[in-house]
Amino acid sequence: MTRRSPVRTDVSLTDRLATVEFRVGPRAHIVVDSAVCRGCSTRECVTACPADLFAPTSDGGILFNYEQCFECGTCYQVCNREGAISWSYPDGGDGVVFHAG
Repeated sequence: MTRRSPVRTDVSLTDRLATVEFRVGPRAHIVVDSAVCRGCSTRECVTACPADLFAPTSDGGILFNYEQCFECGTCYQVCNREGAISWSYPDGGDGVVFHAG
């Protein structure tokens, strides 16, 4: 049986996020089809993304930046438009790395 370290409550969220490293790979692990997004009126991805990486455009599309993605998959789970978001894990060695801190 493995013992887990207790969660530290004396460390702020900002300090915790400072221990995160984003290894950006050349292949985007999330691809957003802005043409499909134009038909969406709810924009769940914009409000649900904990990293705040989705932004609506004036023409009804969505801008997305994968470089700071937490890889949680929330956007993919809340999207109600078939084919709007393609999500896969980053290639080995790329993506978010959480360091102890």
